Amino acid sequence: MAELKRAPPTSKSRGFYVRMRLLHGYGKHHQRLAQDKKSFFHRYYKWVLWLSLSFYFFCPYLLSHSPKQRLNPLHTGSAGSTHSSRALFESSLSLSNSSSTRSQEPEIDQELRGLKIYVYDLPPKYNSEWLSNERCRTHLFASEVAIHRALLTSDVRTLDPHEADFFFVPVYVSCNFSTTNGFPAIGHARSLLLSAVQLISSEQPFWNRSSGSDHVFVASHDYGACFHAMEDRAVADGVPEFLKKSIILQTFGVNYDHPCQDVEHVVIPPYIPPESLRRTLESSPANSGRRDIWVFFRGKMEVHPKNISGRFYSKAVRSVIWHKYSGDPRFYLRRHRFAGYQSEIARSVFCLCPLGWAPWSPRLAESVALGCVPVVIADGIRLPFQEAVPWPEISLAVAERDAARLGPILDRVAATNLSDIQRNLLRPEVRRALLYHDRVERGDATWHVLRALAGKLDRSRRRSRVYGQ
Repeated sequence: MAELKRAPPTSKSRGFYVRMRLLHGYGKHHQRLAQDKKSFFHRYYKWVLWLSLSFYFFCPYLLSHSPKQRLNPLHTGSAGSTHSSRALFESSLSLSNSSSTRSQEPEIDQELRGLKIYVYDLPPKYNSEWLSNERCRTHLFASEVAIHRALLTSDVRTLDPHEADFFFVPVYVSCNFSTTNGFPAIGHARSLLLSAVQLISSEQPFWNRSSGSDHVFVASHDYGACFHAMEDRAVADGVPEFLKKSIILQTFGVNYDHPCQDVEHVVIPPYIPPESLRRTLESSPANSGRRDIWVFFRGKMEVHPKNISGRFYSKAVRSVIWHKYSGDPRFYLRRHRFAGYQSEIARSVFCLCPLGWAPWSPRLAESVALGCVPVVIADGIRLPFQEAVPWPEISLAVAERDAARLGPILDRVAATNLSDIQRNLLRPEVRRALLYHDRVERGDATWHVLRALAGKLDRSRRRSRVYGQ
C-alpha cells in the first residue's frame, strides 16, 4: 500500500490550522458552559417549583386566616356558617365599589358587631292572619309588626339557626281589637305566646338549650310584658314565668324598679306610620316657618279625675291641665278624636305628652317627628334610645305635681332656650331614630333595636362558644 505523507504545513495552511484549533477550543468551552448552565437549572428547578407551589397553596390560607378575621365570629363554626360568612364578605367587597357604601360599611359593621338573628317561621295564626285587619299595621302598638317585617329583609337575618346570636319570635298580640271601644284587647296575649314557645321548643333545640335567654319578643303595650292596660292588674300578674329569661322589646320603661320591667329589655318607641307623617309634612304650614298654636293637646281628658272604673286616669294630671288651661286661648286643648290631628301638631310650638294609663305616649314620637317641642309630664319615665337621642336637648320634662304651673314654665322656656331646642329637633338623625321603616335603615328605630341587641351579645350562646374555643 502506498504510504501517504502529510506535507509540512505552509505558512498559509498553518494559519488555517491555528484558526481551527481556536474554533474547536471555543466550541468545547461553549459546550461546557451550556452543560454547567443546564446543570444549574436542573439543580434549582425542583426548589423553585416547590416554593411556587407552596406559595400558591398557602396564600389563600393566610388570607382567610388573618388575625383580623380570626377575631370575627362569623368566620368560625359549621360549614354552613363559613359559606354564609364568605358570601357576606364577598358581598361587602362588591358593594365597596360604591363610594357611599364604602364610607358607611365599616362603621355599620363595627356598631352592630356582626350581629346575626334567626327569625322563626311560625304558622300564620301567630302573625300574618292578624294582618287581615289593616289597622294591625298602623296603630300605635304596631312596632311588633314593623320590627318583624324589617328583620325579614335585613342583612342581620340568617337562615341558619346555628350561626344566630339571637332568635326572634314574631307573635302579634295587639291586633285583637275590641268591638266595644276599638282598643286592642290583649287578654289572649299570654296564652298565644305560651303556645308559640311550646311550638318552637318542641320542634327545634334552641329554646331549650338556653331556656329562652337568647330569644327576643316584642311587647308594645301599656305595661310591656305584663300584658295589661291597668297598672295594678299588670303588677299583680307580672311578667309570665316562661318569658322571664328572654329579651323583651317594649314601649314601657321607667327609671325605678317595676315588676313589668323585671326582665332583660330594650325600651322602644311606639309605632308612627311614616306615610302619614310624610303627608302631614308635605301639607303643613310649618314648612313655611309658621306655628300658630302655642300649646297643643288632643286626647282623653277626664273632667272628673276618677273615671267610671274607679281609677284615677293619668293620675289626674290631664284633669288638672283641663281645668286650669281649657279657658286659656294660648292652650289648644281638645278632648275628642280627630283623624287629622297630626296637622295640629305640625302647627304647634309645644306639644303636651302627659301620661295616660301608662307613662309613655305616641305623642312623644309624633311631636319630635313633626318639629313640635314635646313636654313630657310623666315622673320617672325612661325614654327610648337614650344613648342615641339627646332627650334633654329636644324636649322638656315637667313634674306631674307642676301640671298646674305649665303656663309660667313654658313662658320661661320661650324667653330663654326655645330656639336652641327647636334647632335640635330639626336634626335628621333625631327624627329618624324614632321611626320604623319596611326595610332597616341606618339610624332608624329598628336599627337602634339591633344596636341595643348587639350590646347584649354576652347572652349569645354562639359567641360564648366561639370565645371559649
